[in-house]
Amino acid sequence: MIVLLDVGNSRIKLGWQHPSMGREPTVHAIALRPLEALPELLRKWLNELPIPATSAWGVNVAGSVVGQRIEQVLLEAGAPVQWLLASTNQFEVRNAYDHPEQLGADRWCALLGLAEHLADSSQTTAGKPLGASVLATFGTATTIDTLSPARVFEGGLILPGPALMRQSLAQGTANLPLANGAGNNFPKNTLQAISTGVVAAQAGAVWRQCLVAEQQYGVAPKLYVTGGGWPEVETEIRARLSHLDISFIANPVLDGLARMTKN
Repeated sequence: MIVLLDVGNSRIKLGWQHPSMGREPTVHAIALRPLEALPELLRKWLNELPIPATSAWGVNVAGSVVGQRIEQVLLEAGAPVQWLLASTNQFEVRNAYDHPEQLGADRWCALLGLAEHLADSSQTTAGKPLGASVLATFGTATTIDTLSPARVFEGGLILPGPALMRQSLAQGTANLPLANGAGNNFPKNTLQAISTGVVAAQAGAVWRQCLVAEQQYGVAPKLYVTGGGWPEVETEIRARLSHLDISFIANPVLDGLARMTKN
């Protein structure tokens, strides 16, 4: 049994891979705060696996302290962790970052998972030019990455996620509250103004990258979305980018890690 770990800024997504059992259909999430509770919650999940874990593969963007806590628990369980980093080439995907190793490991694994999804969905149509694929991840940070028709990662954007945008206004200003809720075409109170501004900023960033991809390849891209912040921005993005084919992918990072374990 191989444990898969997507260690983000605020939580860990856990899954597993076994040659004879396939992928676990339900992914488990554990909050990273309070950090003191993490070891016990992780041990509980490991003890509930159908068979004992023997190794673990993961990506970690939460820092070394969190990584060490996880490593200790998994080592005690007999499943040493191998943390993966971005590379220049993996499977059919090429990394065009100026310094490929500086790309976040979570973004790289998500792109590998996306590429597998593209192959499985057979998006190619005979005689029709292919466009790019844009992957927008709405987490603590929002990342918007472009994969060319030739499976080259061309680069992407990083900006604060929806919750972090709201928190920054509440913490960095004297009179603005921590807002939540849906957007509004003509906001008439402060809470609506903040909520609408946040979803508009997220949608605007996605629109910008999709427009760039369309101009580059002459075909509208397909937009793939994921992350816990997606429900907050979904209505705005679908309204402003209604001409695009939009698909939700639940766990592209774990999908990418699962590919790694098979090779």
